[in-house]
Amino acid sequence: MTQINDKQLSRIVIKSFKSIADCNLSLSRLNVLIGSNGAGKSNFIGFFRMVQQLFDENLQVFVSRQGSSDALLHFGRKTTEQLKFELWFGDNYYMATLEPTQDNRLMFTKESLRWGLTNEELGKGHFETVVRKNVPAAISNHIVSLITQWRVYHFHDTSDTAYVKQAHNINDNAYLRPDARNLASFLYLLRENYPASYQKIVKTIRLVAPFFGEFYLRPSPQNQDVIELEWFELGQDIPFKAYLLSDGTLRFMCLATVFLQPDILQPETILVDEPELGLHPYAITILASLMRATSKQVIVSTQSVELLNEFDASDVIVVDRCQGKSSLRRLLTHDLVEWLEDYSLGELWKKNIVGGRPSR
Repeated sequence: MTQINDKQLSRIVIKSFKSIADCNLSLSRLNVLIGSNGAGKSNFIGFFRMVQQLFDENLQVFVSRQGSSDALLHFGRKTTEQLKFELWFGDNYYMATLEPTQDNRLMFTKESLRWGLTNEELGKGHFETVVRKNVPAAISNHIVSLITQWRVYHFHDTSDTAYVKQAHNINDNAYLRPDARNLASFLYLLRENYPASYQKIVKTIRLVAPFFGEFYLRPSPQNQDVIELEWFELGQDIPFKAYLLSDGTLRFMCLATVFLQPDILQPETILVDEPELGLHPYAITILASLMRATSKQVIVSTQSVELLNEFDASDVIVVDRCQGKSSLRRLLTHDLVEWLEDYSLGELWKKNIVGGRPSR
């Protein structure tokens, strides 16, 4: 397992979130989730979205948008009375227990943390976290900043109406948004302020799309407050719009930006849901090298045999579903030593040696 630092998750415990009835999982720097459709990979990624909203003090808004508290509890409140979770960062932790109310909200029945010398029970009966209120500012600001800066990226929408293809506010560049809608404004910031990182992105894109010359990043002539993603073909001086890019090329541009943005702008934990969509096998190889090269914690769910083959067995988390319950377990390398002498990880997955395949 690749090593992590004290700003990255070392262990996560989840009880009764959607299909995840009981999960106690150690995390490393690289975490590659594999499993069949509907096994629970997306629910695991979705848990991080919930925690982010909780620390933004938007938990009840998140619950409402999900439909109700029953949509978050494992088979609803008739089966599950509480949702519990623990987030461990080395020896430090944050824990919470949430219960559904009659008006379909989630209420804290326990909230606690241990961070350094601070050990706090934060009370019960509240509907939004009280970390900011009840924990010394130096610690609460650190914890809240750490978790709210997690990024859960999802680049599935590359249709004609996708936000990434539309004009966007040029000053929306503090971070790359989860759907990359502000890709043009973020790249504009990198070109102006972090030219070395910007050039790495451009050169890496050219490895996958040799026809690509350069981005054409400029405020709109009609409105200096907005910018739209444009690009040049190699050797040409006529700019093209984003809709002339293939879906795979556009997704790879987003992914290259995620993993090659300056270290100071990267979150400590990066989550990506099925990044391989539309990518050529060679692009998947390049993508995997970017994931391995980053010092940040990466959690990625995939259906790609090619992507899986780029990682070690110890990086892999297998997600299976049985009787409506998702189980997550990390592969043990010593159990596969003899198999790996003759087969790749992807081949073992297809042969159902490691699990993560549909089951009745």
